[in-house]
Amino acid sequence: MIRDLFILVRPSQWLKNGVVLAALVFAGEAQHTGQLLRALTAAGLFCLFSSAVYIFNDLIDRESDRQHPRKRNRPLASGRVTAGSAVSLMVVLVLVGLIGAWFLNLSFLLVGLCFLLLNFLYTLVLKNIVILDAMSVAISFVIRAYAGAFAIGVPASKWLLINTLFLALFLAFGKRRHELVSLSENASAHRQSLGRYSPYLLDQCIGVTTAAVVVMYMLYTFSTEVSSRLGTEYLYLTIPFVVYGVFRYLYLIHKQEQGGSPTRVLIGDRPILITVILWLVTVLVILYYLR
Repeated sequence: MIRDLFILVRPSQWLKNGVVLAALVFAGEAQHTGQLLRALTAAGLFCLFSSAVYIFNDLIDRESDRQHPRKRNRPLASGRVTAGSAVSLMVVLVLVGLIGAWFLNLSFLLVGLCFLLLNFLYTLVLKNIVILDAMSVAISFVIRAYAGAFAIGVPASKWLLINTLFLALFLAFGKRRHELVSLSENASAHRQSLGRYSPYLLDQCIGVTTAAVVVMYMLYTFSTEVSSRLGTEYLYLTIPFVVYGVFRYLYLIHKQEQGGSPTRVLIGDRPILITVILWLVTVLVILYYLR
């Protein structure tokens, strides 16, 4: 039972909440112990929020998940965890997260509430509306990024919004394509919006967001405003990592039929994992040692 409850909160997905730390890194605050602890606390609280959202999603979707070749093995869909136990755990996670957010600061608490509201609405309504389903997922990542800024009291950059939004859209459309192709005729039974997509439409969406991710990141690194604020003009050195990472992910989507879980791809695909690590190390060196 304990093992199934642990699986239910999906700790493997907590990696997504690393986005909360983006503001800390790019604001040049990572060397300050107090700010680092606040940012890590914020990321931890979002792990509680996101786990509560996953439980709610599994509760609502447990019937449709039984139609999915992989999701049917989830604790609720398989019947290994009862609905009552899942609801109790979800309530505890939400309450602990909100209390912790209140102690951090009011702005962070409000952003946390927005995150919960958006994701509950996504599970109930938005995930069944074509295009808006992917945009809702992307906006939840933007909320994470802004929450990190509010947690440490630094301005939320418009570049943070733009880059996070397009990258998350790119990943969301890639996930929809994987689901559509892998489930074929059962796709709409699992998720209503999949019946309104086509591989061609999703390929077009992926193409647009691919260009947006690369171009907007390049503009960010070459921006004089950003260079002046960060005290360095060498961020452009990280562009090759972003370009390769995006193209590698496209390869996995189209040739390896992966992309169903970006987190699983990040952990399981060694070239992408190495690329992300090299990108992060390069960013840290540039921001904290080449200023």
